[in-house]
Order: sequence, then structure tokens, then C-alpha cells
Amino acid sequence: QGVLAESGGGSVQAGGSLRISCAASGRAFQQYAMAMGWFRQAPGKEREFVAAINWIDGGTNYGDSVKGRFTISRDDAKKMLYLQMSSLQPEDTAQYYCAARHPSFDYSTTYYYPGRYDYWGQGTQVTVSS
Repeated sequence: QGVLAESGGGSVQAGGSLRISCAASGRAFQQYAMAMGWFRQAPGKEREFVAAINWIDGGTNYGDSVKGRFTISRDDAKKMLYLQMSSLQPEDTAQYYCAARHPSFDYSTTYYYPGRYDYWGQGTQVTVSS
């Protein structure tokens, strides 16, 4: 079993920065290394890939809309995942979800696909005002 819990969401003005966090707990995260990612979903839209970080060497991938503005990182000792967001824009407004998946051979071609993640948090709201 594994549980993910996001925190740190809130309201910020356009151009501002925010860091959200995700705490991983439970046996699954104690026993296995996992790839982790951030997704977001705005009202009326599909869940969108934001960023992912692998379990091997911390290699990262980003969605096109956030490249150069967001940074994903992890602290395996603390079982924490972070998303540092800068130059925030109103279109970044969404519920942000933390996700984790067991290692797989097709990770490099499926890291962006929500259906391949095994664990999900409840989400944290990020609202950016203009």
C-alpha cells in the first residue's frame, strides 16, 4: 500500500512563484523505488502531464507548457517530491496531483501518460490571478 499527500498549494499573482510538495508513505514506498510525477487538471479539461522524475538517476521530463519555468525534484531519504513553479501564469491554474509508478521498461515512452501511474494523491489547488 502507498499513500501520497500533496501540500503547499495556494493563490499567487501572475509572475510569482510557488513550491508544492508531496509526501509518500506506506509499505510500497518503503520497499520499492518509484518514478514520480506531477499532473494537473483544470475544470473541464483533461488531466495534463506536468513533470516526471525517474527512479534511476533522477532524470527529468517536462510538459511543453512548463519547460523552463517548473522544476521537479525528489528527496528519497525524506520520501518527498517537490515542484518548484516560477513565472506562473493564469493558465497554470489547476488542481495539481502527485503520482507514482513502479519501474517499467516502457517508462521512457509512457512517463507522460496518467494511466500508467499506480498511486495518486488527492491534489492541491494552485490559483494564479492576473
